[in-house]
Amino acid sequence: KQTFGPWMMRAFAVLAKFKGLRGTVFDIFGRTAERKMERQLIVDYVAMIDEVLSTVSADNYDTAVDLASVPEHIRGYGHVKDAHFKEAKKLEAELLAKFRNPVAGMKEIRIKVAA
Repeated sequence: KQTFGPWMMRAFAVLAKFKGLRGTVFDIFGRTAERKMERQLIVDYVAMIDEVLSTVSADNYDTAVDLASVPEHIRGYGHVKDAHFKEAKKLEAELLAKFRNPVAGMKEIRIKVAA
């Protein structure tokens, strides 16, 4: 942690005046890999939810709810966010496989319990 003087509050006030530039070609922070990933996550999530909503049933409802909550696992900044992103994508892939083929998901669970 670092300590800054009261001048930092004035600097934040100046930066706040530029928030109208967010999402435009003049958004210099929007070009970072992390921001691009965040925008792609939204697109991917909407596509996944569309798929889930079109085929949800009583049999796969719990898995659908789990899929909808996957983004809640992506937290932090920098390398912490990257690690959570990788874990969340792995979880999402497992849940999607279970959602798309609930019978195979049941067999997998039985094998794990029996072993």
